[in-house]
Amino acid sequence: MADDFRTTEVGDRYAQALFDLALETGRLDAVRADVVSLKTAWTESADLRRLATSPVISADDQAKGLTAVAAKARFEQNTVNFLGLLAQNGRARDLAAVIAGFERLYAKHAGIVAAEVVSAQPLDAKQLAAIKTALNKSLGKAPELTTRVDPAILGGLKVKVGSKLFDASLKTKLDQMKFALKRA
Repeated sequence: MADDFRTTEVGDRYAQALFDLALETGRLDAVRADVVSLKTAWTESADLRRLATSPVISADDQAKGLTAVAAKARFEQNTVNFLGLLAQNGRARDLAAVIAGFERLYAKHAGIVAAEVVSAQPLDAKQLAAIKTALNKSLGKAPELTTRVDPAILGGLKVKVGSKLFDASLKTKLDQMKFALKRA
């Protein structure tokens, strides 16, 4: 699911339209808060993903469903209208890419460095503070952290900053050892 949040050409075009609208209307921070909420909902709700991506649900029904979700969440009117338009244009399935594109545009506009930290188990406040301090030192500015738990990495961390991935996971190290042993 976290892999759903990749930019695409279509997602970037729609994200740019939403970003420009939010900027023009002076509602950028409110729309950004909506996008953050949408990303969380997308990650946590299989029903929302199904609504947006199912080929058997009509564009009209997708539009009704997405605008109902947005209205219930008390989203900014620009966001509600945008979600309806996205679905009406048959692009609801591109919502995750729109979210990724909008986040990239907002980060660039606000000078934010975003970092995703993946761990095998939930990190406590002390561990997160240490990671944030280390990233701040290496990047020269405080990153905006998002965290994700993925038991498949077994241990260690994966940290993604922009397009760079620092992989210090136990799974990767074991895979590297296995590969080295096969070559020996």
